[in-house]
Order: sequence, then C-alpha cells, then structure tokens
Amino acid sequence: MSEPLYAPRTPIFPRRVSGAFRTAKWWIMAVTLGIYLLTPWLRWDRGSNLPDQAVLVDIANRRFFLFAIQIWPHEFYLVAGLLIMAGLGLFLFTSAAGRVWCGYACPQTVWTDLFLLVERHIEGDRNAQIRLHRQAWTAEKVWKRLLKWICWAVISLLTGGGWVFYFADAPALLHDLVTLTAHPVAWMTILVLTGTTFIFAGFMREQICIYACPWPRIQAALMDEDTITVAYRDWRGEPRGKRSETTRGDCIDCMACVNVCPMGIDIRDGQQMACITCGLCIDACDDTMDRIGRPRGLIGYLALSDERLERAGGGPNPVWTRLFRPRTSLYAALWAGVGAALIAALLLRSEVDLAVSPVRNPLFVTLSDGSIRNAYELRLRNMSGDDRWLRLAIDGPAGLQPSVEGTGGLDILVAANATGLVRLYLTAAPGSEPAAGALTDLEFRLQDAGDPKGGSVAAVKAAFHGSGS
Repeated sequence: MSEPLYAPRTPIFPRRVSGAFRTAKWWIMAVTLGIYLLTPWLRWDRGSNLPDQAVLVDIANRRFFLFAIQIWPHEFYLVAGLLIMAGLGLFLFTSAAGRVWCGYACPQTVWTDLFLLVERHIEGDRNAQIRLHRQAWTAEKVWKRLLKWICWAVISLLTGGGWVFYFADAPALLHDLVTLTAHPVAWMTILVLTGTTFIFAGFMREQICIYACPWPRIQAALMDEDTITVAYRDWRGEPRGKRSETTRGDCIDCMACVNVCPMGIDIRDGQQMACITCGLCIDACDDTMDRIGRPRGLIGYLALSDERLERAGGGPNPVWTRLFRPRTSLYAALWAGVGAALIAALLLRSEVDLAVSPVRNPLFVTLSDGSIRNAYELRLRNMSGDDRWLRLAIDGPAGLQPSVEGTGGLDILVAANATGLVRLYLTAAPGSEPAAGALTDLEFRLQDAGDPKGGSVAAVKAAFHGSGS
C-alpha cells in the first residue's frame, strides 16, 4: 500500500498564557474587531442626494465613500494607491520586525484567537482538550463539541456577515436580512464568508498560515540579519536540563514555549517559516525564568546580528539602529511618497470631469451637401453637491459647427453627484480645411455657465477626421 501524498493534520492545543504580549494581542483583537464591526454603522452627512453611511462601497452607483472622500470609477487610481500603501506598509513592518502583522493583526490570527478563547472556556485548557480529543464520543464530548461549534458559528456569522454591510446601507440591509427580504447575493456572500471563517479559524488554523498564505515565502526576501524577530538565545539556554545540574544552561526543557505556540513549533530550533512572531513563547519563557530565579529574555525579540554580539560577550545595538536602516528607510520613504501623492491628488482634483469618446464606426459621415460630420460621446461628471449648468466650447480651426443631440445649444445641465451622457456632432463645411484634411487637432472645454469669467473647469484633447483620413 502506497503512502498518502499528504500527512493528516495533527491538532494543536495551545496552552493558556499571560504576559505583556498576550495582553497586547487581546487589545489589538478588541480594537480591530471593534473597528471592523462598527465602521459600517457610522453616519456621515453628505446632503440629501448622497448616502449618509461613513464608509460605503456603492457598487450599484459605482462609487466608494470614505467619510468626506468620494471616489468615482475614473478615480480608481486612488484605491490603487491605497493598496500600494498597504503593501509598502507590510514590507516596512516585515523588514523591521518580522511577521508582526501575522502575529497580531491578520484576520486569520484574530479570529483564531477568538475561537481558541471559546474553546478553552468550554473544553478547558491544553491538557483537558487533549484528553477530550483522545476519548471516545461520550455524551460529554458531544455536548461540548456542539456547544463549541455553535459559538464558532455565531462568531463566524458576525464576522463574515459583517462584511456585507460595507456594500449597502447597513440599517436597511439589516432590516431586509431580519425580514428575509434581502437580495440573494447578500445571503450567498454571508454564507460563503461565514463558512470560510468557521473552517479556517476552527479547523485549519496554522495550515492557512503555512500552506495557503503566500506571505511566509515572501517574507524571506524582506528580512535580513538586522530584522528584529522572536529568537531563542541558545548560547545562554544550552545545554538544556534540570537546574540541579550546575553545568546546564538556563533552559530547563519545560516545553512551555512549545505548548503555548499556536503554530505548534519549537522556537529553540531557530527561525522557521511557520513562526508568526506573536511573542507568546516569550511570555511563557519569562514566566518560567521568574519561577526558577533566572533573568528574563531567554526567548525575546532581537536581531540575529545582536545575537552574535551577545554570544561574543557584548551587548545588543540600540533598537533604533535596527528600525532605521537603509532598507526600512527606503520602504518608509516610498510609503510616505505614495501617501503624499494621494493627498495631493485629492486636494487638486476638480469637481467637474469630462471624458470624450469619438464614435469610430464610421469615423466620419459625408452629408448630402458635402459637409463632413464627426460624432462624439461626451461623459460629463458633476462631483459637487449641487446641480450645475456647464457650457461646452471647442477650440479648433474655423469652419466647425457644433451641435448637441436633443438640445438647442451648448449649455448642459448635469445633476449633483451624477454623470451626464450626451452626443455631440461637429460638422465641417465643404472645402474647409477640417473637411478636406486627414486629422485636425481639437480641444473640448467645459466652462461654468454661471461664471461670468467663463473659466475652464475641464479640458480634453481630441481630433476631427476629414475626408482625407
């Protein structure tokens, strides 16, 4: 019989631990989950024509609202800039302090910690969970597992279902969900996210971090010997053994660091791809050192270069020299540069935008009197909170006669926070330069019809195709 291609998962039962890093993880969990669940319910007054949800991805109207910022489809570069900043921020934190994102703020980590909290409350700590796992399916095991899974399902529903409220008015969607009148897409999204949260945080846990997530493999290119990460001071801890033996190191081989690790690894084996640098092994080891009367820090955050200095009898370099070095400074500069560019783009963008699309089938039409006519589709966006009359002007050679389909002039009313689509015809008189030429450069300009100075609010270059095309 051939061996299986994949080894079955060995369940990991992390032991409860207390300490500075565990406390930090609890606070980060509370803050991140609070922001995630409460943000869709925040209100922001944008006037009568716009939704009052502070953060809303309005797919129906193809807009993204972020408090006072409104991003339109043609401004997707702003969203791309935010994603680039997020990526650069991840590079920065990883190069400076390893996988701190994975250990403290990653949704997989946050939800797994919450699931573990429920699991310990129902089934007990590590030893009790191991006994329950090994015993037969008695009545005790059945009711404990069912209760645990029900609690997991509720958490999954709250976290997975909370995502849909970012894409619709939260109070209205909640009413539709309660009355079972919500759109099937909402139900399907909640079902998928609830199911994946339940499975990933409940049953796959460390496998998602090791096998499914690409970040453990990417981090190797971002970390170097000056990166601060969780490490075991083997020069101080080895050889391991009981404290009664004077030739032994500080490590008494109590396995506390292994038993609290949510990834099931032994940090004493050196840096490993599976380590998420959560710091729980530091809390466990420091507690043991306090009990046996030895200095803390057998396991701690340090750089490999500092470890070599300590091994040689010296002291570690100041932390700031590890945080502020060429690699991290470059990432920080790039991050700040992208952020500054986004802020400048937001401050300098106009409330009116114009897009011109020539009708290319056909490029031009020859009228019965010999005139040449081109057609253009104009998209006028009014991103202000008031209706606006906009006047269209065309800069080009003489002999071009503009006309807007369905109107008697070149003044166009565009509603507040809306896009107007109009068709413009340009007609060149017979024998004129634009009519006989191949290609004539033009510029379409929008002016505020209510502004006596007639200043341009948007301009787009285009071309007129003549009979020589």
